[in-house]
Amino acid sequence: MKPKHIKKLLMSEIKNVASKPHNYCSNPNTDFTRNRKLSMEKMLQGIIGMESKSLTNELLDLFHASAETPTASAFIQQRNKIKPKAFESIFKNFSKNLMNLCNKDMPIFAVDGSDIQIPTNPSDTASYIAGTNGHKGYNLLHINALYDLNKHIYSDVIIQKARERNEHKAFQELVDYSDIEKALVIADRGYESFNSMAHIQEKGWFFLIRVKDSNGIKQGLELPETECFDVDISLKLTRKKTNEVKELFKDKNHYRMLSSTQPFDYLPLKNKKAEPTKFYELNFRIVRFRISEDTYETVVTNLDKDMYSPAELKKLYASRWGIETSFRDLKYTIGLLNFHTKKVMCILQEIYAHMIMYNFAEMITSHVVIEKKQRKHTYKANFSVAAHICRLFYRGRTTSPDLEAIIAKNLIPIRPDRHRERNVKAKIFQGFLYRVA
Repeated sequence: MKPKHIKKLLMSEIKNVASKPHNYCSNPNTDFTRNRKLSMEKMLQGIIGMESKSLTNELLDLFHASAETPTASAFIQQRNKIKPKAFESIFKNFSKNLMNLCNKDMPIFAVDGSDIQIPTNPSDTASYIAGTNGHKGYNLLHINALYDLNKHIYSDVIIQKARERNEHKAFQELVDYSDIEKALVIADRGYESFNSMAHIQEKGWFFLIRVKDSNGIKQGLELPETECFDVDISLKLTRKKTNEVKELFKDKNHYRMLSSTQPFDYLPLKNKKAEPTKFYELNFRIVRFRISEDTYETVVTNLDKDMYSPAELKKLYASRWGIETSFRDLKYTIGLLNFHTKKVMCILQEIYAHMIMYNFAEMITSHVVIEKKQRKHTYKANFSVAAHICRLFYRGRTTSPDLEAIIAKNLIPIRPDRHRERNVKAKIFQGFLYRVA
């Protein structure tokens, strides 16, 4: 897909949302009803294109440093009228269209979460974490993301405040709300649960989830005592505790009792004695394979054994690392840690805006042809450079041929099987005040 087509697609989604201000503004009857320099479309475009500069400098870039550049104060007044829902809608529709325009192979998703520190505000109790041992308190938002590992774009996202954080629930909602017919979801140990597996099974999707060795799903199953194994499990889950049912629990690989405190959406919390026992059947494989000389991992999956051997599952699970690197690029290259506001509502605007720009830059970068040469390593585009030039292209500061030429020229080597993590220093948010104290 050509860069100009990707840009046209994004601009179309922006224009579509801007044409319906009554759906996305705080006061539908009055907001954006008059012609202004900072129209709703201009506001949406400007926030999506923001970098890590001060708000005044962002506005100078947006209006090409003309004498008609509005003040930061005027910009803030206008952005306060727009609900985060506007940017969420652009993000989801843009992502959906990118998914539909690409190849029709079954998507392989990774699901993971990442914390974002926002300006400290103790009155926002839902996001505030009190400090301990003399440390100051802070506020956090948690991003739950569904990331396409082949197309390198975010398909969907759910944002939660720190004290409302529930990764399992977010995971299940990301699956349930998707309109994709068939997909594979790869998840780390934090997402291990019968409920999540059941949601994926009901959706008709596939799962590959790393599980704990000591407890959790694996606990209670009768498994081979060998270091590596691949065992089919057909587990009937129930909440009922009659004497007859208790006898069934002796068959540990086929029956499991769920407590009333254990979330599971496909069984009633209580069973009346007179009612027949309700079971939910969950079918999966539990596979343990070697990672290194003395390291092993255990996963659960409903992928077909004949098509996906333990070696293939090992390779698939390793690809989950793509979402970890995407979070790093999102935060440090795209600028997710840099906010131009202290209001949570406006911070949400910028989070969605940065994710839109990430998808925009990644989709363009992935379609640039890299010339193959006789080199020691295989090379890929330098995403830091690519993201910068894609922003310029989005703002109309460069053309499509120049964009592709610059991306193709700035390359970095791909070093497979890298075991040492890069020493990246964690950073907190950086706020840009428009008034000088």
